[in-house]
Amino acid sequence: MRNLALGPGTRVTLHFSLRLPDGELIDSNFERDPATFTVGDGNLLQGFEQAIFGLQEGDRKTVVIKPEHGFGQRNPNNIQEIPRGQFDAGLQLEEGLVLSFADAQKTELPGVVKRFNDDVVTIDFNHPLAGRDIVFEVAILKIEPAQVH
Repeated sequence: MRNLALGPGTRVTLHFSLRLPDGELIDSNFERDPATFTVGDGNLLQGFEQAIFGLQEGDRKTVVIKPEHGFGQRNPNNIQEIPRGQFDAGLQLEEGLVLSFADAQKTELPGVVKRFNDDVVTIDFNHPLAGRDIVFEVAILKIEPAQVH
């Protein structure tokens, strides 16, 4: 066991879980292989990384991540009304259906059908976890110096 603390310049292997405050499980790898990533490589949102800075191998921590440090606040401008005619006539629309759209830069952008009628479809482009507190639990298995390429 090393005495290296998790932070910039480190590579970490960990188990994690994400839950809503009511206990609903969003994601977990405690029952699967651990995740390994280099701090700052974008695999973990910055707010989640910063919440576990300073932890060492063998540490376990549970922390509540507020929306501004997690998936962001809900933005009403991310809810768009799109004419029904722009959708494939054979598409079976239903509330909660996730559809893939392309933005101006051709980047894939998921949107959730909120409601629809014969004229318009309301799509929510907010992240499904936007505006929610997230209970983040981690168990640090290994910390090592990051390899510089």
